[in-house]
Amino acid sequence: QVQLVESGGGLVQAGASLRLSCAASGRALDTYRAGWFRQPPGKDREFVASMRWGGGGAVYADSVKGRFTISGDNAETTVYLQMNNLKPEDTALYYCAAGENRLGPYFRSSYYVHWGRGTQVTVSS
Repeated sequence: QVQLVESGGGLVQAGASLRLSCAASGRALDTYRAGWFRQPPGKDREFVASMRWGGGGAVYADSVKGRFTISGDNAETTVYLQMNNLKPEDTALYYCAAGENRLGPYFRSSYYVHWGRGTQVTVSS
C-alpha cells in the first residue's frame, strides 16, 4: 500500500516562495505518475501539476505555469512542488497524489489512486 505524506506548507506573504514535499513509502513508484492538486476554501479540488514519478512529462495548470515547478529526487521517493511568486489566490490545501502511469487525463482527480492528507498554504496580501 502506498502512503503519501505532504509537508512544507505555511503562511507567507504575497511574492514569497514555498517548496512542498511529498514523501512516498510502501512500494516502488517508478511506474507511477505524481500529481499535485489543491482545494481553495469553499471551492472544489483543482489540478496544479503532474509528472512521471521518476521525472519527465511535467504538465501544469495555466494558473501556475511559470511560477510553480514540479520535480522529483533521484531515489524516486519524494516529489516536490516549488512555488514562487505566490499570490493570495494560491491559498489552499495542497494534496499529493499518485496513480499508475498511463495515457489519460492527468488533470483529473480520478486518474490518481493514492492521496496524501494535504498541507495548508496560506498567502496573505
